Amino acid sequence: MHHEIIIAGFGGQGILSAGRLLAYAGMVDGREVSWLPSYGPEMRGGTANSMIVISDEPVASPFIYSCTSLVVMNNPSMAKYESYVEPGGIIVYDSSLITVLPTRTDVTAFGIPATMMASEMDELTYSNVFLLGKIIERTGCVSLDSFEKALYDVLPKRKHHMVPEEMRVLARGMAY
Repeated sequence: MHHEIIIAGFGGQGILSAGRLLAYAGMVDGREVSWLPSYGPEMRGGTANSMIVISDEPVASPFIYSCTSLVVMNNPSMAKYESYVEPGGIIVYDSSLITVLPTRTDVTAFGIPATMMASEMDELTYSNVFLLGKIIERTGCVSLDSFEKALYDVLPKRKHHMVPEEMRVLARGMAY
């Protein structure tokens, strides 16, 4: 098993947190992982991305030149990273924010109105979890149990009350 995942969008959308959660869940599953967060000096509102590798083999480099899966939460990131996806790969994008749709015919794309769905729940921080649900469902990159453990271990204790709802959100993203 070898997954190279890029998560990209604006700062403040939980891009770095989503990457950290996936990498941590991969560690819980006993995999070799790397997580390389990147953000512009603007932080909120600037561009941000996470490069995550989850593998059965040691990870040689945290930098990804191509990916098996892409999670996109804004138009500039779709324009920049769509070409990084390997043929046969997966693109999951927030269809409530992205108007520049994927043009590739050699990948599978899933549009999920994640921000709209999270807004209806009055919790915008869930938008990235909807999208992660689809990546996990399609790739099996991490187990649900490890993702739940990652939520408890990575999130501050004051947010642990949100974990059951985040797992329901993850399930909705998987089923979308």
